[in-house]
Amino acid sequence: MKLNYKRTFLIGLAFLSISAFWQMYDNIIPLMLQNTFSLGETVTGALMAGDNVLALFLLPIFGTLSDKVDTRFGKRIPFIVIGTMLAVTFLMLLPVADEAVNLTLFIVALFAILVSMGLYRSPAVALMPDLTPNKLRSKGNAVINLMGAVGGVYTLIMIKVLVKGGDRPDYRPLFISLAALMIGAVAVLVLTINERKVKAKVAAEEAAFEKESTAAKAGSSETAEAVIEEITAEAPVQEAETAKKEVDVPVKKNPMPKDVKRSMIFLLASIFLWFTAYNAVTTAFSRYTKVVWHLEGGGFADCLMVATVAAIISYIPIGNLASKVGRKKTILLGIVLMSSCYFAAIFVGSYHGLINLAFAAIGIGWAAINVNSYPMVVEMAKGCDIGKYTGTYYTFSMTAQIMTPVLSGFLLENVSYRTLFPYAFVFSALAFITMSQVRHGDVRPDKKKSMLENFDVDD
Repeated sequence: MKLNYKRTFLIGLAFLSISAFWQMYDNIIPLMLQNTFSLGETVTGALMAGDNVLALFLLPIFGTLSDKVDTRFGKRIPFIVIGTMLAVTFLMLLPVADEAVNLTLFIVALFAILVSMGLYRSPAVALMPDLTPNKLRSKGNAVINLMGAVGGVYTLIMIKVLVKGGDRPDYRPLFISLAALMIGAVAVLVLTINERKVKAKVAAEEAAFEKESTAAKAGSSETAEAVIEEITAEAPVQEAETAKKEVDVPVKKNPMPKDVKRSMIFLLASIFLWFTAYNAVTTAFSRYTKVVWHLEGGGFADCLMVATVAAIISYIPIGNLASKVGRKKTILLGIVLMSSCYFAAIFVGSYHGLINLAFAAIGIGWAAINVNSYPMVVEMAKGCDIGKYTGTYYTFSMTAQIMTPVLSGFLLENVSYRTLFPYAFVFSALAFITMSQVRHGDVRPDKKKSMLENFDVDD
């Protein structure tokens, strides 16, 4: 059984549009709130944390709704289309509110955008596993993450090209380019992916694979292609998804041993701490570069683009490193890289080329953490309740992203902008301490069978 790469890349267009939006949100919205509406850092940070607060409620709700609702267009596609159209509509109100200095319109439009994005974020993520055979979902997730990275880089390039200098640049061209990408990506998805038919075909492929495997063991030469033809001939397309019968086998869940639970607590604390450090920098960076480094327009995008590209390039070496030295050491190395760069940035008074090298190291460090942290949670939760601890993992990471824009924003406003990197360094250093106390879940993962699998990042 092989992954249909063309189909998976097309499915990934939804995540590409989502990632492109969030790259803009993190970097441009704080500038608009501060430069146009003269809001303080604390209030700006609180507003920027709003997306994570809403996500805690909206993502489970709309994810569950998309599980239950089924239309002739499928389960997920209607949410993706409606959510995208609403998001784009409200998105175009933001530059209007910015030009008119209408804070009420801006806040209402921003809230509506966040709700619209929440409407289709979970369905968009769920589309890939829906339309990918179970055995191939790791590769499929790698493709999706790669598409998301492309969306983020697209936005950074547009910021660099379209956002010019000045306290209040014209953001309309940037928003138009983002809206065009979101609409275009989803339009291609809808025109090329028939969710119901693909789901039926995938179900038939899985059933065929199982039947072929059984036949091979019995000495039969029947191929998967022949089995698929047999299955689809026996039942209408709309019933093909029931061709594969799944048997639920009860699994006894054991309580987590005390020593493993201790490691889990330290790992979750580490997750909270490194998200607190990293998210503070990503949320405030566009404002920091203007005030401290005196960069105008979209000049800050260079550093973020370098970090993103470096992370993409480093996935494969990081995967190989983790397979040799283990996940814990790889994560600790990533924390050291990021902490060193945060510390060095404290002493940088103006922008110069070496900063890009530092951000490349930050991108590599963040990739080292991302690739290995969630699998350690899963490893420790084996035999217990993986679903419970997966939810706990996201609770800790999301809580950090809710708290840190407000706390770091308070320091930026009431102390100094130069508190940003000391703040990040302290929390990153604390993450190193807590991570060093983790004693379980550190296995050496198998080397990836294909280059693309190295992009399979779970968080």
